[in-house]
Amino acid sequence: MKMTVRVTIWNEYRHELTDDKVKAVYPHGIHRALADGLAEHGIDAGTATLDEPEHGLTQKVLESTDVLVWWGHMAHHEVSDEIVERVYRSVLNGMGLIVLHSGHCSKIFAKLLGTNTCALKWREADEKERLWIVDPSHPIAAGISEYIELEREEMYGEHFDVPPPEELVFVSWFEGGEVFRSGLTYRRGQGKIFYFRPGHETYPTYYHPDIKRVIANAVSWAAPSGVARPVYGNTQPLEQIKPKQ
Repeated sequence: MKMTVRVTIWNEYRHELTDDKVKAVYPHGIHRALADGLAEHGIDAGTATLDEPEHGLTQKVLESTDVLVWWGHMAHHEVSDEIVERVYRSVLNGMGLIVLHSGHCSKIFAKLLGTNTCALKWREADEKERLWIVDPSHPIAAGISEYIELEREEMYGEHFDVPPPEELVFVSWFEGGEVFRSGLTYRRGQGKIFYFRPGHETYPTYYHPDIKRVIANAVSWAAPSGVARPVYGNTQPLEQIKPKQ
């Protein structure tokens, strides 16, 4: 029996309210576009935004979330350290996390990955991006041909200052010549993490059918396994320990 994956999409929801160019592309917010894309693949998703109480990520919300999707850019510093710690603990306890585009600079991504800066090269020049699948057997790439081509996107270029990923699913090539590791997976505690590069706020990337499919695949991949949480600390023996003579 297929289990329902409970998804929450978190978005700053600032650009869409302050920038007419972004509002024209995502009139109801990036979070709504992402939720609509998941709905096309049979996945219902709730949403949360920065300016809601507790950023919309109350303990109750996180306890009822199997996979959290994260988009942020201009207000990483406004995310409360208390909420970051709450999300961090949820991931360690098994909640999946999908970090999109400029979420690479979010507090939660940096905390989960460690001390690396998550820095990279970038450029906005309306250039073509081609995302090559480098692990065609990976479930996140299911249903995609050899590559995804985006006519206009922001460039991210190497070096990307993150720990070596456990799996590399996509590598991007850009019209200006740069390349970038664009689909990375990690595991932290019992949680699975996927970073996916595309999604600059002024481009309609999240309406692209292949991008929507990748995110839906990633949600299914990152969902908790259902395996019982390990027990830590002092514990009683499973077998009788015989006294030593």
